[in-house]
Amino acid sequence: MLTISDGTRQSNCRQMPRRDLLRIGSLGLAGLSLPHLLAAQASDSGSAVLRDKSVVLLFLQGGPSHLELFDPKLTAPAEIRSITGEVATRLPGVTFGGTFPRLARLADRLTVVRSYASGNSSHTYGAVASGGNSLRAAMGAVYARVAGSNDSRTGIPENTLVLPEAVAEGLKLKRNFETQALPTLTDPGALGTSCAAFDPSGGGPLQESMRLSIGRGRLDDRRALLGRLDRIRRAADASDALRGLDQYQQQAFDMIVRGIARAFDLKREDPETLRRYDTSQVFRNEDIQRYGDMRRSTNLLGRQMLLARRLCEAGCGFVTVSDCGWDMHANNNSPKNMQGIYPLGHQVDQAVAAFIEDLHARGLEEKILLVVTGEMGRTPRINKNGGRDHYGALTSLLFAGGGLNMGQVVGQSDRHASQPATERYGPANLMATIMHTLFDVGELRLQSGLPNELVRTIESGRPIPSLL
Repeated sequence: MLTISDGTRQSNCRQMPRRDLLRIGSLGLAGLSLPHLLAAQASDSGSAVLRDKSVVLLFLQGGPSHLELFDPKLTAPAEIRSITGEVATRLPGVTFGGTFPRLARLADRLTVVRSYASGNSSHTYGAVASGGNSLRAAMGAVYARVAGSNDSRTGIPENTLVLPEAVAEGLKLKRNFETQALPTLTDPGALGTSCAAFDPSGGGPLQESMRLSIGRGRLDDRRALLGRLDRIRRAADASDALRGLDQYQQQAFDMIVRGIARAFDLKREDPETLRRYDTSQVFRNEDIQRYGDMRRSTNLLGRQMLLARRLCEAGCGFVTVSDCGWDMHANNNSPKNMQGIYPLGHQVDQAVAAFIEDLHARGLEEKILLVVTGEMGRTPRINKNGGRDHYGALTSLLFAGGGLNMGQVVGQSDRHASQPATERYGPANLMATIMHTLFDVGELRLQSGLPNELVRTIESGRPIPSLL
């Protein structure tokens, strides 16, 4: 347990006892203290494996239609083509679905794969997020097993899940079957709970291990927690409480009261940046209730993507962002004629475009890789209710950044967007592309202490060749 006392029981917070300040204990790693962990990580030669890159996986839960996203097929019959029409991109002859004008203008900074098929036709996210590996471990968990649970410089968790609840106080969303499937999106599988994703909004083992002893009420109020951490930092800076700490004790203190709290505090962003990411006006929360399967949808994706960027800058290696509501059957549990595609599509367009523009403005386009996908696509033929059903033969897939080859369309679908017309890629290829971005696989083979099955999982996959 990690404990920091703020000294509120004393008359003067500048007299904070040094013994309280130094109660930085186990971090859920078999009793290994945080300062000792930092020292061990600093001397770990395995750091040569890491390429100093991060991945943000935006997972559109419910199965986004590949036709309405990035393969609109306006030459197909009316019952097949995108209901949102199309918009021309900056790439000659390439169009996106009609709700993505901002991404169309950024097409030279991203790559769309039109021959990607998840092979999945149900709401089982784990098979996609794990690339089907034998460990049944999501990609973020695989990364954490190699890189460690926390960044050795900042202490930020290396594998983090960003739900809407992480960026909004008191958010209460109705649950549905997709929520029950959500844990499989970041399932650590055989790698165990030490590799599980840190969920700042919903608990989990790592969050419990990082809990700060500042009183239950203040802990539950994240805003008060951030303020209290700032008070601890200022009190420590103004006193001699930190005098005599060794390098790693100092780093342990800094990462808790400075780095982690700062990374999660969106108020530190420039107002203009916040405005670009603000998707709150795309659709109103009071309208969500009538959407059935969309009742876990929010207008908070922009803030989630902004938080993802901040976490990567703070040292997080793998961030999974979840966006719900993409189950477009148009039955009694989702809007007729796929009307939900309009608010959801416009929100993704704004949030992802802001993220890509932000990467380039901050010089992070080589360091951070964005991946946008879902567990499946939708049937090419529109059903009797004006919707599309589950479909695993083609799935939306977009990449941006990470130092990969951008400004292209990889692969093609057939004339009705029902099958790949060129080489088919699947979740194993997606995982291999991500792993080769994050790791120097040649160095990985030389490392000791990693399970052989884990090494085989990382090195055996075939990346999508046009991207590397």
